[in-house]
Amino acid sequence: MLFLPLVLLLAGCAALQPARSRQVRLHADIEFDAHRALALDIYAPRDAHAAPVVVFFYGGSWLGGERGWYRFVGQALAAHGVIAVIPDYRKLPEVELPGFMRDAARAVGWVHAHIAAYGGDPQRLYLMGHSSGGHIAALLATDPRWLAAQGLLPSDLAGCIGLAGVYAFLPADVGDDEMLGAFGTTPAQWRAAEPIAYVVGQEPPMLLLSGTDDDEVDPDNSRVFAAALRARGDRVELHLYPEIGHSRILLALARPRDAHAPTLHDVLAFIAATAPPGAGSPAIGAAKLPLRVSPDQALLPNACATRDDSKPGPPSPTCA
Repeated sequence: MLFLPLVLLLAGCAALQPARSRQVRLHADIEFDAHRALALDIYAPRDAHAAPVVVFFYGGSWLGGERGWYRFVGQALAAHGVIAVIPDYRKLPEVELPGFMRDAARAVGWVHAHIAAYGGDPQRLYLMGHSSGGHIAALLATDPRWLAAQGLLPSDLAGCIGLAGVYAFLPADVGDDEMLGAFGTTPAQWRAAEPIAYVVGQEPPMLLLSGTDDDEVDPDNSRVFAAALRARGDRVELHLYPEIGHSRILLALARPRDAHAPTLHDVLAFIAATAPPGAGSPAIGAAKLPLRVSPDQALLPNACATRDDSKPGPPSPTCA
């Protein structure tokens, strides 16, 4: 998978934007697992109160990356009223599955227990990830074993957001050394790592975003995963962006007026539309949303809606 080219692009996004940083309070280097020296950063809107919370897992083929590279993600969300939490986790070759999944679950457990002290609402806790981080987020949201160790269930989540994630990879590519290293070498081990294998109809709402020009993670991962969720009656939205590749769908968060990849708009709209009953809600209204392609491509209210932005014309639901 893509790694070094993305690192170079992220370096260009790392600088804080002064206008945006004035709206955001950073709580850095908070340790959530002292035994393994794992920490997280919290990006909170100033004066946040009962704000929705997103825990973001970065990608890097399960073998690289660090939370500081993704501060543009935290700032983009916090500037629009959402608390963003970016944790680190152990990677290959130090650990494979289950190691990085246990780290991710511990981070979510810490956030659920402590985020109210930072102005967040634990009832509005979302997971989000890009690439291999999308795999981690989706597996936490589908396989209940991981969050159970933290006293939580996938149904305790308000939603899960995947950006170009890895969800359905069987039949396996026996030449993919990264996935072999992460998950093991047998079909049973690979199947146990697939988020799609655990879909039973009790998953939190899902937002799946992919680019049609992604040559690192096939957008069919999102299409097939969305179909499986929909078949079980889960709420899922699938957005396919034309001529968008693997990195640009994430980097669009640093360029929210990129009309070709309205990642930030769709994430914020999903969060606003999936608020649990009675939960506190900051103003994530239309006035605060970034520029969208056109009014007829606004958030689809249908619980099983799909939008393919690579095709002309208004979006069309594909409900059974």
